[in-house]
Amino acid sequence: MLFNSLDFLIFFPIVVLIYFLIPKKIKYLWLLAASYYFYMCWNPKYILLMLLSTVLTWITGLALENFREKGLSKKWQKGCIAACFIINLGILALFKYFDFFLENINLILEKLGMQMVEKPFDLLLPVGISFYTFQALSYIVDVYREEVKVEKNLARYALFVSFFPQLVAGPIERTDNLLRQINHIPTMKLKNHYERITDGLVYMLYGFFLKMVIADRISLMVDTVFDSWYIYGTVELIAGAVGFAIQIYCDFASYSIIAVGAAQVMGFNIMENFAAPYFSCSIKEFWRRWHISLSTWFKDYVYIPLGGNRCSRGRKYRNLMITFLASGLWHGANWTYVVWGGLHGLYQIVGELLFPVKQKFYPYIGISIGSISHKLGQILTTFFLTVIAWVFFRAEDIGAALGYLKNMFTRWNPWAIVDKSLYQIGLSVYEWNILLASLVFMLLVDVIRLVRHERIDRFLNTQGALAKGIVIGGMILVIGMFGQYGGGFDAKQFIYFQF
Repeated sequence: MLFNSLDFLIFFPIVVLIYFLIPKKIKYLWLLAASYYFYMCWNPKYILLMLLSTVLTWITGLALENFREKGLSKKWQKGCIAACFIINLGILALFKYFDFFLENINLILEKLGMQMVEKPFDLLLPVGISFYTFQALSYIVDVYREEVKVEKNLARYALFVSFFPQLVAGPIERTDNLLRQINHIPTMKLKNHYERITDGLVYMLYGFFLKMVIADRISLMVDTVFDSWYIYGTVELIAGAVGFAIQIYCDFASYSIIAVGAAQVMGFNIMENFAAPYFSCSIKEFWRRWHISLSTWFKDYVYIPLGGNRCSRGRKYRNLMITFLASGLWHGANWTYVVWGGLHGLYQIVGELLFPVKQKFYPYIGISIGSISHKLGQILTTFFLTVIAWVFFRAEDIGAALGYLKNMFTRWNPWAIVDKSLYQIGLSVYEWNILLASLVFMLLVDVIRLVRHERIDRFLNTQGALAKGIVIGGMILVIGMFGQYGGGFDAKQFIYFQF
């Protein structure tokens, strides 16, 4: 069930209405049932995988507590965790990476002149498996570290793993946040939570705007350029690369925003996943603003256990590269994702090595560090680097990505800016005008987020009823008139569903 589908527009109000009406003590059971139904709308049989992961990690948590109470050594706990990780990651690898591993093995066998291995079976990638697997595994680590208490109620723990707003594409929630709230669900009365509910609905509305008006519209241009990149020149290829950077931000941020807003309507606070990432002054800052739940997950459960930065510089850079390569592979079973992750790791290492050089060089050539022009230059440089990396993320394979970038820097065609060539890559003049106007609004919202550290719904609360009504009404009108939906249009799946 997609957020941007008619089914969800029916499902969500029913879930919320019943949630408000039923007694507090069974609210979590109702949300659990709704979450399992939500997931089963894609493929009912794959609910068994999520149930297996849930039960396995729950039992592992109980076992860890039992080992501690009996005074057994840490080896027992580590062995228990290792077994849990192997099974969960093994299931993830089977469904997500089996074909990838087999293709690479056959590539090696082919080069050696040996008989290739036939594919024994076909597996459909279960939606959201990477997200709920990582969320469940983080619970085990937190219990082992004694940062959270063991959850003895299986139903409550199952809701933590399957909470439907963030189930299939995040944010990847932490135990001490979401599970704690599940264990202390407040008594929800409409009159006492009116502002919270309306703010959540406004935030959801902005998410729908990003997805249906911007992401799904610009995808038409992006798909046109990337599908036939070899026939285009520099201008069209730059438009396609920048367009994908915008598409993936609006697409993924929209899902997270709708998830946060939907959870807020029901009284839950879940993690914000984006904070104006394209206004970052460095790649390091970018990863503090982009996919925050995943970047902090890898920091806490991969980078720091490897040694983090509390070691020699060489080991620190090794830890950084391992973390980003793993992050790239998490995104998908393709070498393009690994290269994308590796590039971001390399960006950070080079940026850190060059930092003392830049601090001395900039004043020498008259650049004032910290000035507006300096920050603008940093923002543009960071955005350029992320766009280059996004080409690998979007391209079909590494060869296509390299060819795309080569043509982007060598097939100069500046006349395309004025000869209407841009109107022949998936979007008409009319569609371009809608897109550009929508992007201006999105940039204003991100500037507010950057400067005032406020979400759009909370900012509107400070602007008066008239201004708030105009903005909300405007978003509804734009989505209704220009959103990508309706007869003959299939609601487009969110990009991160494939991860």
